[in-house]
Amino acid sequence: MSGWECERPSGGVAERHQRDPCFDTRRVLLHEFTRPTLVLGSARRNRRWLPDEARLRSAACDVVRRRSGGGGVLLRPGHVLWVDVVLPRGDVLWDDDVGCSGLWLGGVWSTVLAGLGLLADVHRGPMVGGAWSEAVCFAGRGPGEVSVDGRKVVGISQRRTREGAWFQCAALLEWRPRELVDLLGLEPADRAAAELGERAVGLFDLLAQDAPDSEELVAAFVAALPAGD
Repeated sequence: MSGWECERPSGGVAERHQRDPCFDTRRVLLHEFTRPTLVLGSARRNRRWLPDEARLRSAACDVVRRRSGGGGVLLRPGHVLWVDVVLPRGDVLWDDDVGCSGLWLGGVWSTVLAGLGLLADVHRGPMVGGAWSEAVCFAGRGPGEVSVDGRKVVGISQRRTREGAWFQCAALLEWRPRELVDLLGLEPADRAAAELGERAVGLFDLLAQDAPDSEELVAAFVAALPAGD
């Protein structure tokens, strides 16, 4: 992994979403979390999807808002792998076109999935939405995001500054959308859960006993990153 700094950030999920990364070099941030946390996108249109406080308390689920756009993601331990990639402006991987800037990263994830025997597709067009995509990340597909047989496996959001780009990746290990539907209060709930169930899929569901654990997946991702120049 020549040219990349690898870190395991400390602190709570909210703190890690709000802090500013250092753009002095290529970085990979490998996140661990112990509590279920509903992470909402920063886009103004998503503010109408406000989770029910009573449901959050009942589920012992935290809620935070990230500084990048997109729909909500439920970080549940064992269900989602959260990896950030920090890229300095001016890096050979940098692209001024936001619509293309994450394609290389989608290619990395595609390589990882190919190593697991899965034929993955990197979305190379504009955002493709759906009935629930404003509320749920995995209901739509954006540039660079990765699907298998038309079902999304890796979601990518991006925040850009004058110093660089901060890509936040969520790779599904298990996809159980009903909990997310209930926390966001999507209606009709049965229809939302059924339709979301067809929009995404987890690696454990695809590979069963052959699915890698989180550390194996992290190692494969790190190994697939482009070498420094």
